[in-house]
Amino acid sequence: MTDATALPGQPRGAVASGPATARAVNVLAPNPSAMTLDGTNTWIVAEPDSALAVVIDPGPLDDAHLRAVIDAVERGGRRVGLTLLTHGHPDHAEGAGRFAELTGTRVRALDAALRLGDEGLGAGDVITTGGLELRVVPTPGHTADSLSFHLPADRAVLTGDTILGRGTTVVAHPDGRLGDYLDSLRRLRSLTVDDGVHTVLPGHGPVLEDAQGAVEFYLAHRAHRLAQVETAVEAGHRTPSEVVAAVYADVDRSLWPAAELSVRAQLEYLAEHGLI
Repeated sequence: MTDATALPGQPRGAVASGPATARAVNVLAPNPSAMTLDGTNTWIVAEPDSALAVVIDPGPLDDAHLRAVIDAVERGGRRVGLTLLTHGHPDHAEGAGRFAELTGTRVRALDAALRLGDEGLGAGDVITTGGLELRVVPTPGHTADSLSFHLPADRAVLTGDTILGRGTTVVAHPDGRLGDYLDSLRRLRSLTVDDGVHTVLPGHGPVLEDAQGAVEFYLAHRAHRLAQVETAVEAGHRTPSEVVAAVYADVDRSLWPAAELSVRAQLEYLAEHGLI
């Protein structure tokens, strides 16, 4: 879910569609909007010689899309072995129950309310379905239950809505918290520096081939917005809606409700740190 247009210098990539890495293929859900960009990226991840695939974020409850995902898996000579969720927003997770019915798979997520089966997901967990290695990376901030998945063999990370392929993401206050989000971005930066991750496979928008550049852009963007919000408050803008009008004046008004969620998170963060 995006909350703003891109700033100059933001990393770009090709429109998300089809194979992205040796192990990851995208099927784009038919739900484009100002908030979802081209639509939700449903990711199929599998070892090249495996008969099993992992599907990440089945997307909205759209039978045609869910069946298209299954068809894409089967065209590769595989079947779905497991379904994972990066977080519980409907554009990522609403179709998970139906997808589980169609494929006979379990659904694993951080939030117990989203799971189908006994196993959840948490820090340090490693998914090994079909010989795959996917490492679970907690990345709260966009939402409290947000997860990313590190795919070491492809030097890639699947980020859900934590990092998008275009634009910036919402810190969905009150569930999302800015302090958590900044910590998550730093955690992802560590993957790029310490683990050689160079590709971002986002929940919306194109693949990014400069993962470190993307993370650094997001951190710089958040610092820039925080400074703008602090300045707006000092200038007498007190309510979240007043701050949005001052800080996001150059952003499409259709995105202002989402921007207000991020502003509320920013105001909370500034207050907690004694900056306003």
